[in-house]
Amino acid sequence: MLTFVTGQDRLRALRLELDLGIGKAELLVKLAQAPMTLREIAHVAEVDSSAATVAVDRLERRGLVERRAHPDDKRRRLVHLTDAGERAAATARHILTDPPPALAALGADDLAALTRIFATLNSAPPP
Repeated sequence: MLTFVTGQDRLRALRLELDLGIGKAELLVKLAQAPMTLREIAHVAEVDSSAATVAVDRLERRGLVERRAHPDDKRRRLVHLTDAGERAAATARHILTDPPPALAALGADDLAALTRIFATLNSAPPP
């Protein structure tokens, strides 16, 4: 099981396909749901506002996001995905959430057994 789990390197896939780390990939996925202010990004990403600004600056330089005036408050800016950002967010979502091919290839009985096993593991109290 360890060999299977460690072989599913989603972080490596993010680097190879998008040249992004997990934090920026997850941010793109969140921004695909709705634009956010830098303060909201900092809160969602659990970072301080300066780290959120640096992350958005880097994504903006790559053409994945853009800052636009907030419709209700011209002093604030909303971070929106660009078309390239939308495509990158979709790819990131796929990498982060789709089951690995080996798992998807299992038959219904094996998937049902794994589902029961993981349900048991998830309901066990922490040690």
